[in-house]
Amino acid sequence: MEKEVMKEPNYVEELLHIIRSHLSEEELLDKLSDYHEKDIAGALEQLTTEERKKLYPVLGAERAAEIFTYLEDAAFYLKELKLESAAKVISYMDSDDAVDVLEEMDDPTQERLVSMMDDESSRDVQLLLSYDDEEIGSCMTTNFIVIPNHLTIRQAMHELIRQAGENDNISTIYVVDGESHFYGAIDLKDLIIAREYVDLEDIISTSYPYVTDHEKISDCLERVKDYAEDSIPVLNAEGRILGIITAQDIVEVVDDEMGDDYAKLAGLTAEEDLEETTIESMKKRLPWLVALLFLGMMVSSVVGVFETVVAILPIVICFQSLILDMAGNVGTQSLAVTIRVLMDENLTTKQKAELVGKEVRVGFFNGLFLGGMAFVFIGLYVAFLKHTPMGQAFLISGCVGIALLAAMVISSMVGTLVPMFFHKIKIDPAVASGPLITTINDLVAVVTYYGMAWVLLIQMFHII
Repeated sequence: MEKEVMKEPNYVEELLHIIRSHLSEEELLDKLSDYHEKDIAGALEQLTTEERKKLYPVLGAERAAEIFTYLEDAAFYLKELKLESAAKVISYMDSDDAVDVLEEMDDPTQERLVSMMDDESSRDVQLLLSYDDEEIGSCMTTNFIVIPNHLTIRQAMHELIRQAGENDNISTIYVVDGESHFYGAIDLKDLIIAREYVDLEDIISTSYPYVTDHEKISDCLERVKDYAEDSIPVLNAEGRILGIITAQDIVEVVDDEMGDDYAKLAGLTAEEDLEETTIESMKKRLPWLVALLFLGMMVSSVVGVFETVVAILPIVICFQSLILDMAGNVGTQSLAVTIRVLMDENLTTKQKAELVGKEVRVGFFNGLFLGGMAFVFIGLYVAFLKHTPMGQAFLISGCVGIALLAAMVISSMVGTLVPMFFHKIKIDPAVASGPLITTINDLVAVVTYYGMAWVLLIQMFHII
């Protein structure tokens, strides 16, 4: 008897059916309470504007805030609400999520919404908006539990329960001293199992990691990831806790960083999205393309220097693209490896030197193998298909093979040293993008190939 395969539930379809079933508000709310906010958000995106406007009052501002957190473009759906209702929904959001939504709106609307929010939410949002996008303070949340260090275990539990009604990040409880300076942290489990007679001091981790609000995200990201905590406090210059960075925030920041790095590797100045205009996309792509145009002109000029070689041995131009493509590919591979390794801020000079040595060795042995293949197959091609004497054919293929080996070794070195140089001068190594490395390696490959053709084929063996 065949086993029945369990079908994956389609909660969004179920929700759409429920929402469109003409249930009473009480029945609808009861049914929706069984589903996760993410699935409700998925259903919300498939409803018509009229259906959503009927659903918003049923959900209420607090539940709507939780659902809007999962929407790709929450600002779009907030515009379907009156400003007062939208402000109320944003007030219930975590401060970092609220800021993300507000930043998608135009400045006048943003200011009006912030002014309509309750005092505490408005203050938290304005605090986060005061930071640059590159600072860690811009992505923290003010949703956390904090208690003074002079409490007893019983008092600490009461304080936790009191604050948990407003703040649901309770897995770590943060502790401050009498002057409101950050003192340490308590794991929720430790507080729950602690006996009443135990001193609170005994379960406080006073050497708990933290970051400061004006630190660059890129500078402290690895440090935050390495601790693998559910959350880490963000302190100001006076040592007072302003907010926390949660594990979810880290995932989002890493995703954003990867998107930016991917964009830079593709030769863009910033990550693109589907909503932006043609002009905006052009502005992101054009700066690098202009720079690469001039580098390309330099490569073409170098080819022009070797026009004598091409005039004497036209066949060598047939294999130019082979050398250029392989050099570019090898350089891009080394670039990708190097950028990944450079994410470790604790990398020593010795380790960097070892990386350069390894990449050069990999380039050499790969070049040796591919150069040998090029020697054999290009020699046979030139001899039999171009009707060239066997000795002369293999001299040409030998020149191609040696040039390929040299170009791959040099390209591996360039692909490793260029991002290291950018990193050394405090510029994001991802700026050493694929197109830049490829163009530099084109220059290297052209000089190597035509230089060897001139020296080996024309000067040494006098092939004409």
